[in-house]
Amino acid sequence: VQLQASGGGLVQSGGSLRLSCTASGTDFSTIAPDWYRQVPGKQREWLATVTTGGIAFVADSVKPRFQVSRNNAASTTYLQMNNLQSEDTAIYYCTNLGHWGPGTLVTVSS
Repeated sequence: VQLQASGGGLVQSGGSLRLSCTASGTDFSTIAPDWYRQVPGKQREWLATVTTGGIAFVADSVKPRFQVSRNNAASTTYLQMNNLQSEDTAIYYCTNLGHWGPGTLVTVSS
């Protein structure tokens, strides 16, 4: 399975971004990719996932600002991030069963 996160960029504090994670090489409907983020020098932080049955789980640390969803037809899971703050600046990754895609950088300016 290959995973590709996209949608990062520079946003002002209080703004929003929607990240996408598209999978290939597998039947997306049978997997539940996780979203993580990492600030250089710090541990990766788990953020969210949506089960194959469509149940969403979001880390308390970013709830309710972040929401997660999936579109099986597009083989994509989305991370909607609202009211972004400077502490959300990080590289965001999606992963499944040990497969990590290249991350996408989110930079929040104050």
